[in-house]
Amino acid sequence: MIDVIAVGAINWDVNIWLDEFPLVGEEASVQRVTRVPGGKAANVAVAAARVSEVKKVSLFGAIGDDDLGRIQVRILVDEHVETGHIKVVRGVESGQAYITIDRKGSNFIETLFGANHEFLPADLLQQSRLTAIKNSKVIAVSDPVVPTAKKIAALGSESGATILYDAGTKLQTGLETLKDVLLHTSILLLNSVESQRLVGSNDPTEVRERLKKLDLDVGVIVKLGEKGCAYVGRNDEKLVLQALPLDRLRLNVVSTVGCGDAFLGVFAASLSQGLSETESLERANTAGGLKATKAETRGSPSKQELETLLEAWKRMSRK
Repeated sequence: MIDVIAVGAINWDVNIWLDEFPLVGEEASVQRVTRVPGGKAANVAVAAARVSEVKKVSLFGAIGDDDLGRIQVRILVDEHVETGHIKVVRGVESGQAYITIDRKGSNFIETLFGANHEFLPADLLQQSRLTAIKNSKVIAVSDPVVPTAKKIAALGSESGATILYDAGTKLQTGLETLKDVLLHTSILLLNSVESQRLVGSNDPTEVRERLKKLDLDVGVIVKLGEKGCAYVGRNDEKLVLQALPLDRLRLNVVSTVGCGDAFLGVFAASLSQGLSETESLERANTAGGLKATKAETRGSPSKQELETLLEAWKRMSRK
């Protein structure tokens, strides 16, 4: 039985590594190029699967009928993600992302969504997908087209699932445009840039107040990167978690690409396993920090890695 469903993009990432970002019109020397699987929802699914029992995580999304799509499915199967609900679209390219990363691990991302935008509300009405939605505990919605996000959030909430929404680029359309999705959302996840654009602050309380003015009762997590994360729940309980102390653990930032996806995947999996929001946030915060120390987009930890690091951090905190 599926516990977690991740919904959204499945991309092939082309990572371009350089020393520093060029100015407009300036040519920069590239150090290396890597080509790896990515896409927000696929990354979330893998992160959740790595800390879950086998075949407890399913991915809803679309790929093209091309070599990239077939490679993606093989990799996801190897990661123990259930792939039977992925839609294959003929005549459309699988999604691709072109990511530029500097020596500090910062990045710019340009995405060709391709087949990703072909996963539509009607696709959710297929009986096998409806059954999976009905039996799921947590649904992590990343970046499908807004009508699809609205439909699965409604179906999932009707069945009692916790709905997590990381809208990503869809936030550029404004909260009012996403109101029908947020109406069924349990927790909205933002990064610091998104939060600043919405309310001019990284305080999740201010985001929640903005949502309340739209008659939306939604918890808010703001991912603060090297500063950790901040959370305010539906009962207005607040929690601020410091980032993983990488220097004290003798770890270095390599790439921040995929940190938010690792965070969401582990958060979703932890909630589905019955852990509290506080415990789930602690695990998610740790997973996001550890991912930053790895070059690969899907550098999220295994269950063993996560628990070992959590214990090391706790021991360090007691000293």
